[in-house]
Amino acid sequence: MNTVYDIAVIGGGINGAGIARDAAGRGARVLLLEQGDLAQGTSSASTKLIHGGLRYLEHYEFALVRESLQEREVLWSIAPHIIWPLRFVLPHRPGLRPRWLLRLGLFLYDHIGGRRALPPTRSIDLRYAPEGKVLQPAYTRGFVYSDGWVDDARLVVLNARDAVARGAEVRTHCQVGSLRREKGLWDIVTSDGQFAARAVVNAAGPAVLDVLGRAGQATRQKMRLVRGSHIVVPRLFDHEKAYFFQLPDGRIFFAIPYEDDFTLIGTTDRDHPGSLADIHASEEEIAYLCAGVNDYFRQSITPADVVWTYSGVRPLLDDGSGRPEAATRGYRFEMDMEDGEAPLLSVFGGKITTYRHLAASAVDQLAPLLPALAGAPWTHGAALPGGDFPMTGQAAVIAALLQRRPDLGLPVARRLVRCHGTLTCAPDGPVAPSPVQDGEHLGHGLFAREVDWMMAQEWARTADDVLWRRTKLGLRFDPVQVGQLETYMKGRGQ
Repeated sequence: MNTVYDIAVIGGGINGAGIARDAAGRGARVLLLEQGDLAQGTSSASTKLIHGGLRYLEHYEFALVRESLQEREVLWSIAPHIIWPLRFVLPHRPGLRPRWLLRLGLFLYDHIGGRRALPPTRSIDLRYAPEGKVLQPAYTRGFVYSDGWVDDARLVVLNARDAVARGAEVRTHCQVGSLRREKGLWDIVTSDGQFAARAVVNAAGPAVLDVLGRAGQATRQKMRLVRGSHIVVPRLFDHEKAYFFQLPDGRIFFAIPYEDDFTLIGTTDRDHPGSLADIHASEEEIAYLCAGVNDYFRQSITPADVVWTYSGVRPLLDDGSGRPEAATRGYRFEMDMEDGEAPLLSVFGGKITTYRHLAASAVDQLAPLLPALAGAPWTHGAALPGGDFPMTGQAAVIAALLQRRPDLGLPVARRLVRCHGTLTCAPDGPVAPSPVQDGEHLGHGLFAREVDWMMAQEWARTADDVLWRRTKLGLRFDPVQVGQLETYMKGRGQ
């Protein structure tokens, strides 16, 4: 325990990784501790959207919507390989919110967040538009508006990689056992050793109260754990727009093009009273989402059509809302100094779209207490690894990769660029300069070189890490291929 870190961040989700990156870039010596894999929990179980949250306007959360909308294009600009624009079709459903109210909400959505590069809202006649052909004939009018798509788990990994590039240390599979103040420092006992830090940031998401308990601290803040479940089915429509649907119970859900051949549908909002070790979509949630799809699309689905489900627990601030979907998606900090002793900053709430701003605000709170945090806020314009190209330049990066490796073909090249960006053309990157250097082909365009790179550079240890968080190739791998990948990774990890 010779090294004394300025900040120990507990939690390898999006908030923890973002805070570690920001603090390291300002000059602090940072340690990031994660009990499992990066983004193994909530941060890989989102609806994969960078959005303001159109429905939050109904709950008068104008400040949160404005902050989120301001972040949309900022995040797109620093990570255009894993974030890109997405247009949403919002059909008007007779008997629910009137068309004038939808139009008013979309007008606010277009104008309160400083939209610059994204196209504005427009009305659509679904009787004649291609987007209406897959819908039930009762839906004749609607709107098309802009938001963004994100590969959520890769956003976490890239923040962690950039934190390391700026001097941070990241330890995954490192369970925090206890924390106590001793001689002006935090003494942190983990499954991977003992560490000392001048400050601790508790960014453990749904486990934030558990970490506080391990530190012997109490809080006045109440949390509401809300489970959001999603289903994935074979592709329901051929165009690249997504759908935003309203339901009679007042909830909404999305249907989003996913991994070329699939449609992602979600999310539910259910209070989660159970264990954080057992988070899965219930039969009722799956049936609910299928019924929602059948309310809108001509092509009906059943639970038998579902090829994958995933669920995450969102740690929301308990603001007394009666319904889970009405609970705020805002965030709050709580600082514990205990008579000037080493600070403990806990993060409550938040959403993936606001992670960068949340991280900057958290580090700002610590800056007066830690001389090492001498730098100014900087993440607004700094690209994440592989994202050093123009916002609209993804196609050019794909073309450059295909010029270098025409044998890959467009689908594989697109997948690689949407994972690694410009790193695909780096001499020591995840893609070999020539096919003979790829190594073993493990299936569906995944080669040994890329797996080795993910293990060495992105903390991947298991087949699940590669197939469900570093990529989404788990949708395509059969059990034999999964077993072959596991065998290969075990051999490389020895």
